[in-house]
Amino acid sequence: MLKENKYEEEYAMISGIRHYLLHYRSKPEDPVFLFIHGGPGQSEASFAYMVEEYAGRNYNIVYYDQRGSGKTYLKNKKARPNTEILKRDLFEVVKYLERVYQKDKIGILGHSWGSVLGSMFALEHPEHVLAYIGCGQVINLVENETTGFSKLKDAVIKGKNRKDLKKLAKIGEYPSDHFDMKEYRKMGMVRDLQAKYDLAASFDKNMLKVIRKSPIMGMKDLLPLITGLIVNMQVMKELMSFDLKERGTCYQTPIYYLLGEKDQQTPVEISMRYFDEIEAPAKKLYMIRDAGHLTMLDNVVDYRKALCEIAEACQCDEE
Repeated sequence: MLKENKYEEEYAMISGIRHYLLHYRSKPEDPVFLFIHGGPGQSEASFAYMVEEYAGRNYNIVYYDQRGSGKTYLKNKKARPNTEILKRDLFEVVKYLERVYQKDKIGILGHSWGSVLGSMFALEHPEHVLAYIGCGQVINLVENETTGFSKLKDAVIKGKNRKDLKKLAKIGEYPSDHFDMKEYRKMGMVRDLQAKYDLAASFDKNMLKVIRKSPIMGMKDLLPLITGLIVNMQVMKELMSFDLKERGTCYQTPIYYLLGEKDQQTPVEISMRYFDEIEAPAKKLYMIRDAGHLTMLDNVVDYRKALCEIAEACQCDEE
C-alpha cells in the first residue's frame, strides 16, 4: 500500500531469492526508472528519500538492493553474488517491473558500480531499455583508480601535511591489476585521503545522519553497509578487469550521463571521453555543478532537474 510519504516497500521473489524493492510512484503513465546502486555491495536505498521526496516527479522510480547488498542480503545471507549472477538478477528485476507497471521498457539508472551493470544491460538488452542514464559512470576501474590516485598524490604533496605524506608512502604502489584483502585495505586508505582532499565521497558523521534519518533504515540495516564489499569480493575482483570500451560504443537506446563536475572517484574526464565516442539514437551529457561522486546528494536540485528532463524526453519517445 502506498504510504503518505510516497514510498512503498516490498520483497519480490526474483531469481529464487527475495529481493528488496523501494518504489517511489508518480502517475501510471509516467516512465519508470530503475536505480542500480553502487559498491559493489552498497545499497543506496537509504539515501532515496533525500532525492525523491524533494519535489514533484514526472517519473516513477524503483530502488532495489542487489544480491549481497542491503535488505536483500539480510534476507539471503548465503546468496553470494558474482557479476554474471547479478546480470541475471537485473534482467529478472526489469521483467518484473515491466509486469508491475505495465510497461514495454524501463529506464535504467546506474550509479558507480551500478553503471557497470546498467551499461552492460543497455548494450545487451536494448529491447527492454527505455533509456540508459549513467551517474558516476565507470569506464575502466584501473584507469579510474590510477587517475584518481595521481591527483591525490599531487594534492597531498602540495598540502605538505606530514601525516598524510606518511600515509601516502604506506599505500605505496596503487592500484594493482587484481583485488584481494591487501588491495581492499589500500583502497580504504586511498578513499579516506581522497575524501579529506575533496576528491571522493566522504562517509562522515553527516552521511551517517542522512542514513539514520532514512524512513526505511533500522539498526540491523547498518550491518550490510559494513560487510557489503567483503560479501562482494568476487564481484570486485571481476570489476578490476572491466573495460566498457571493449564492449563497444554503439547503443540502440538513448544514452544520458549525469556527471558531477568535481567527481574524481570516477574521474569525470574519463567518462566524458567515452561519452563523446558513443553512437546512440539520442544522447546528452549533464554536468552537475558543485557535485562529486554522490552527485544526487551533492546537488539534489540540478540532479532532479536533469532526471525530470530525461523523463520528459522518454515520454516523447514513447508517443
